[in-house]
Amino acid sequence: MPSAAALLAQVRSCELCAAELQMGPRPVLQLHPAARILVAAQAPGRKVHETGIPFNDASGERLRSWLGVTREQFYDPRLFAIVPMGLCYPGKGASGDLPPRPECAAHWRAPLLRLLRRLQLTLVIGQYAGAYHLPDERDGVTAAVRNWRRYWPAVVPLPHPSPTNNRWLARNRWFEQELVPHLRERVAQVIRG
Repeated sequence: MPSAAALLAQVRSCELCAAELQMGPRPVLQLHPAARILVAAQAPGRKVHETGIPFNDASGERLRSWLGVTREQFYDPRLFAIVPMGLCYPGKGASGDLPPRPECAAHWRAPLLRLLRRLQLTLVIGQYAGAYHLPDERDGVTAAVRNWRRYWPAVVPLPHPSPTNNRWLARNRWFEQELVPHLRERVAQVIRG
């Protein structure tokens, strides 16, 4: 198995699906073998693609609020690994961003996750991460999030924190009232060690 530095260098120079990416390849992730929390998300958005910083947008602000962490904590790679299913911005579709490129997870996900030997908590965000990390949960994101106690305390399914998900959050107010307080406690516990 390559070292973490060697694997990350390979990932960052990846052009596996360059021909399919509207804005070209720019893998965006954060990973250190000492990370205790994995943020398993979908794919970077346009703003993240432009800055090269994961969750450097409104989705990130909401996610950090749900987790009860500061930007400094969130961007500490020894605390948080941020590894989306698709590492590059997939481009814009008719009704929002396109889905993550499937080649990415098939090629890179397992080797990257093998580096994370100190994980205590995996945050599974959205349908694409859910299909990979929670393959037995076949009734969609809402059912997975409702069933969060089934996976607790090692895994927490979450809806996507994007502002485009405001309607879901309005229809499912129980999420922020019921799950988020437990999530904040769990994240604080993991960070304290």
